[in-house]
Amino acid sequence: MVILNILILAAGFAALIKGADLFVDGSASLARIFRVPAMIVGLTIVAMGTSAPELAVSTVAAIEGSNEIAFSNVVGSNIFNILVVLGVCAVVRPVPVDGKVLKKDFTVVTVPTLAVFLLMGGIRIFTGGLSGMDMESVAGTVTRPVAIALLVVFAGYLWLLTRSAKKNRREEENEFGFKKTKGKCALLILIGVVLIVAGGQAVVYAAKEIARALGMTETLIALTVVSVGTSLPELVTSLVAARKQETELAVGNVIGSNIFNMMMILGVSAAIHPVTVNVASVWDLLILLSITAVTWIFALAGKRINRAEGILMVLAYAGVIAFAIIR
Repeated sequence: MVILNILILAAGFAALIKGADLFVDGSASLARIFRVPAMIVGLTIVAMGTSAPELAVSTVAAIEGSNEIAFSNVVGSNIFNILVVLGVCAVVRPVPVDGKVLKKDFTVVTVPTLAVFLLMGGIRIFTGGLSGMDMESVAGTVTRPVAIALLVVFAGYLWLLTRSAKKNRREEENEFGFKKTKGKCALLILIGVVLIVAGGQAVVYAAKEIARALGMTETLIALTVVSVGTSLPELVTSLVAARKQETELAVGNVIGSNIFNMMMILGVSAAIHPVTVNVASVWDLLILLSITAVTWIFALAGKRINRAEGILMVLAYAGVIAFAIIR
């Protein structure tokens, strides 16, 4: 039975990745047809497209009441994006980070994460309030009002991004080489969405069954297997960008995806069904905040993330996973 669920999990991941690929292809082509600025395409459509698997998995998990998968998938994906996706890109080619990104986008990534951490009782970690509690005990709940607040802030961020991009708008050639009609673009988007939704359902079902069979918690399986699988589109996209010396796209994809994950995906999931957060997930949020701060320091020091720092980031991810398993 476990082998069958592993096959279902693999098939779900394959559908998610292919669906995200078609969605990005169709959406980016449609954006080019309507002459949407390249910056908006990269920071919104590409980032959202590569985060579509996380959206599908967390939304389905929320509908089914699997709070641990819905929440830990978001947190685990963000940890993976920063440490592995950005780290591996830095190993391939040192990644320069623009000063505006450090000031604006890193702040947009950090503040909502910090807010959720504090709302879930994160301050109790430092006061010892969680020390005597079991890791699976309830620490707090992402309520609908909190979810709506996240969605409103996300909408505001997109509005500001669009407004800023339009000020610097210029006519550009179809640099991606897309030669698709509006109908073909719409078809690609539709097929992509169908594959993403179907793949999301398969991943949630198989992950829950595997967790039960192996005696693993849903938090652990979501933090590791599910979050890594749904983050593969970000890894592939950013790696290709880094190899082609499009390092700004690699950074934008990671930051944009993390913003989308924390505000849009968590917001939608909790709006559908309030998401209960356990003690283990509060610790994971603290880890996410810590590695975000360290990455910001790396980038601030030399306005780039170098190969040595990239290697440290990848090793840190191995440490995070080891801690999660031991815990």
